[in-house]
Amino acid sequence: MHPVTRPSRTPRRDIDPRLLRAFLAVAEELHFTRAAARLYVAQQALSRDVRRLERELGAALFSRTTRQVTLTADGERLLPHARRVIAAQDELVAAFTAAGRPLLVDLNSPGLVSARILERARELVPECELMARYESGLTGAAADIAAGRLDVSFGRYAGLDPALRSALAHQPVRYEPMAVLLPEGHPLTRLDAVPLAALAGETVYAGAGNPRTPEWTDLAHRLFEGRGIAVAEPAPLAVGPEEFGRIMAKKRNPVLAVVDFPAMPGAELRPLIDPVPLSPVSLVWRKGLIHPGVTALRSAAAELSATEGWLRRPMNGWVPAMDAQIMTEQI
Repeated sequence: MHPVTRPSRTPRRDIDPRLLRAFLAVAEELHFTRAAARLYVAQQALSRDVRRLERELGAALFSRTTRQVTLTADGERLLPHARRVIAAQDELVAAFTAAGRPLLVDLNSPGLVSARILERARELVPECELMARYESGLTGAAADIAAGRLDVSFGRYAGLDPALRSALAHQPVRYEPMAVLLPEGHPLTRLDAVPLAALAGETVYAGAGNPRTPEWTDLAHRLFEGRGIAVAEPAPLAVGPEEFGRIMAKKRNPVLAVVDFPAMPGAELRPLIDPVPLSPVSLVWRKGLIHPGVTALRSAAAELSATEGWLRRPMNGWVPAMDAQIMTEQI
């Protein structure tokens, strides 16, 4: 018997699509600096990727001089192949990003800055469906985000459990000045703004016992500590303005809020001062989620934060140190 000879096989070489993107950017710009800016990478990193691709292909792709960059014959040969590969990859990614489905966004409560961000994002991507819900509380929303039942929410990211934060990404949006809702006829309603010291001896409701908002109750405890202000005991959550007004009239407890909190029956909103307490608000989504709605929300948040100065802290502002640190994180 004669031994069976098998045809030799060319070793398979898998080309990293990132290297092809680097090549395409330089091929189309014919300028490494402009190509790096287009890809949002350092020029050194871009040059490193191009050199790696040249090594893997065993071919020089560019002719470089101090004045210009041109494609070699091998570079010209690679160009249409690279474009087809990247187009196919983009098509594949788009097929699995769920971009065609609605993006579910929890705004916590009507009338807050989150509603303005959503409105602007809808203008940026009118072809996408961004659906709002109002269920309040980042802790509850974050658990839904991590489980895939919700896409985006807003709130105090530093107040989440670190294990939960590890599954999420966030973008700082605003240091929102805090306020107090006072029952009608409360002595402090005569003031245009309420100094924190004036709340000494008061028992203020801050969502204690609500499993969806422990990050807010924790912020209240940190704010009230050493100031003689008590956090009200857990109570059933009042749902809807009418029920809120009834409970406010019955219990007469001030309620910790933010300056943009919507008007409620039987209550008057007053900003807090001396110092100005700040509620750190972030846009929060699931790590790895790719959807044009998320991109639009991030762009809208960055735009509004910049134009409105939402991330500027007043000189007399108060915020927990842990929050201040997390709000400076780069995404």
